[in-house]
Amino acid sequence: MYALDDVVTGGESPTDAQVDVAVTALRMLADPTRLRLLWALRDGEQDVSTLTATVGAARPAVSQHLAKLLLAGLVNTRRDGRRVLYRAAGGHVRRLVTEVFHAADHQLTGAPEHD
Repeated sequence: MYALDDVVTGGESPTDAQVDVAVTALRMLADPTRLRLLWALRDGEQDVSTLTATVGAARPAVSQHLAKLLLAGLVNTRRDGRRVLYRAAGGHVRRLVTEVFHAADHQLTGAPEHD
């Protein structure tokens, strides 16, 4: 258990609203392209052209995935002239994406789990 676990829910079960938001976030992460996009955005801002090259998907598909991530609150945007720059929406999202890949790595390599 993390030190902040009880802070989030007050030691009680999560509320329906918290569960709904968490389920939406996890649904967004369940798509390979969206997960790759969030991985690419964990260290800073990128525009659609850069992200298209990074994830190897068509520009319209990347734009649609980014729109879904934006609606789900997993990415934020900032305008720089005519460009729109995307970034992961805070430390929680960055840590969630990082942790899911660490867990996958442990499963694939058979490395022991952490407590």
